[in-house]
Amino acid sequence: MLKISVLNETDQAIELQLEGKLIGRWVDELSRLSQDALAQGKSISLDMQRVWFVDARGATLLRNLAGQQVLQNNCSPFVSQQVKETGL
Repeated sequence: MLKISVLNETDQAIELQLEGKLIGRWVDELSRLSQDALAQGKSISLDMQRVWFVDARGATLLRNLAGQQVLQNNCSPFVSQQVKETGL
């Protein structure tokens, strides 16, 4: 399960806090929220401090979002490594 909370939102930006595991249907939900915000021209910042596992689809999504200038803050070394390994 993944909890997604809006920490701050303006007309130009949104900051989301993620908590739990970025897996399964939660990957789709984060993708939908992110694409909606990007379509509105908002910058996105993800607080990843409380994410403790990311599956292959989640890691691919995070890599794709990073390519769209989505910031990923407070990512644990374990999750960072999961994302890096997916890109190999």
